[in-house]
Amino acid sequence: MAIKPLIGLLGVLVAALNAQFNELVMATALVDVRGALGISRDPGLWIGSLYASGAVLGMALGPWLAVTFTLRRFMLFAIALVCGTTFLIPFSPDLSVMLGLRLFQGLGGGFTIPLLMTTALRVLAPPIRLYGLAVYALTATFSPAISTSIAALWTDIVDWRFVFFEALPLSALAAVLVWYGIPMDPPRYERLRRFDWSGTLLLAVGAGALTTLMYHGDHKDWFNSQEVWILVLCLLTFPLLALNEWFHPLPLLKLQMLKRRNFAYGVLGLFLFVVLSLSASLVPQTFLAEIQSYRALQGHRVTLLIALGQFLMLPAVAFLLDHRWADARLVTLCGLAFIGTACLGNTALDASWNREQFYLWQALQAVGQPMVVMPLLMMATNTVQGPDEGPFASALVNTARSLAAPVGIGILHLIDRWRGALHSERLVDQVGQTRFQPMLAPHWPPAGRIPTASEQARRLAHAVEMQASVLTAADTFLILSAFGVALALLVVFLPVRTYPPRILFARD
Repeated sequence: MAIKPLIGLLGVLVAALNAQFNELVMATALVDVRGALGISRDPGLWIGSLYASGAVLGMALGPWLAVTFTLRRFMLFAIALVCGTTFLIPFSPDLSVMLGLRLFQGLGGGFTIPLLMTTALRVLAPPIRLYGLAVYALTATFSPAISTSIAALWTDIVDWRFVFFEALPLSALAAVLVWYGIPMDPPRYERLRRFDWSGTLLLAVGAGALTTLMYHGDHKDWFNSQEVWILVLCLLTFPLLALNEWFHPLPLLKLQMLKRRNFAYGVLGLFLFVVLSLSASLVPQTFLAEIQSYRALQGHRVTLLIALGQFLMLPAVAFLLDHRWADARLVTLCGLAFIGTACLGNTALDASWNREQFYLWQALQAVGQPMVVMPLLMMATNTVQGPDEGPFASALVNTARSLAAPVGIGILHLIDRWRGALHSERLVDQVGQTRFQPMLAPHWPPAGRIPTASEQARRLAHAVEMQASVLTAADTFLILSAFGVALALLVVFLPVRTYPPRILFARD
């Protein structure tokens, strides 16, 4: 096989990782960035939600536009858009300009990531396609795990501005590799006459409404606020979008592909996996930050363990699946067993847990996640019939994936509000029936000093808040494990047996 297309694929990989770092590293370092730019918490919520809105739209549009303007040209444009907006954000004169740049940064990132799958399906021959899918899987398992370590490097060791400046060398490297390695195809401008304007508008409105609801719902007290119309907007636009895409002659999302059982499993399974993977990244980080006051530099080893494990596990799982006797469905169930065990193990946490107590369960996550993602990608992409369907498959899979991220955030907010309030009420009730002195720290108050009533009340409130947070975190792990059970049931009932590409697509 020629080396040049593989160099181009490497360039797209670098661009996709760069786009994900812009989202994930920024999310981890958001407190530092907000403090440096003088942005309060409430306006800061738009930094995440606008990026997510742009990413959803970009992931649906990217493959369609790449076919129209050629993969090479559009990939270079997406890299330039990501690099330019990322570089300008720290120099924004006011919040409105920054949020506008953040929206376009998300759009550029959304353009980039599905083009990695499109390129992999195009340039990789069946004998090595599984290992190419392992490259794409890095964006699902490696990027979320390594982002905390990168954020710790920039905010605690170097300078917060490098959260944005890191895009410059990565974008330059990606652009050179793409320019050299991706062949120049003839553009297909005639497709513009059939551009899906109605689908684009519906998706922009629906994605914007959904991400706003998920990011801001908890802050606005969900459905008890005047913003309940956002939910109505979601319920209206997504069915209209599905209807439009089904009958459009050249849609952004070819929904007819969902009639193939393995492809439908790939779309639904990746959605559930993205939500489930929060149990290995965001939930442990949040617990350590809230209970132990960890900064990214202190807590990054918890997720770094998963990130480094991917370089061993992804090729190992690809090698395992590359045999006729390996059933991808059984491999997936084994992976879900590892992840489920990790979630259940984490439910035993208490206020004394530090990063060391998470290492064992994170190691199980590092083993289990590739065993879920790799079979999922193989089963979904084996249904793609020819190179013309590659962009449609990439758009569907990645759009579902991009919607899963804000939905997962919203679910965590709901759990925190629902279970946190319940635990707080129960703890306060228990304290009211007894004395609160046993809840106080064993060495407080200092010997020889009688605490005042206000000091006792503050100490009690802090103890109740901390214990409620611990119990809520344990509930979060348990509830997220239910998504693993749902994914396991999906594996049992939906996909059918398939074989590795080198066998399935072998010429007679």
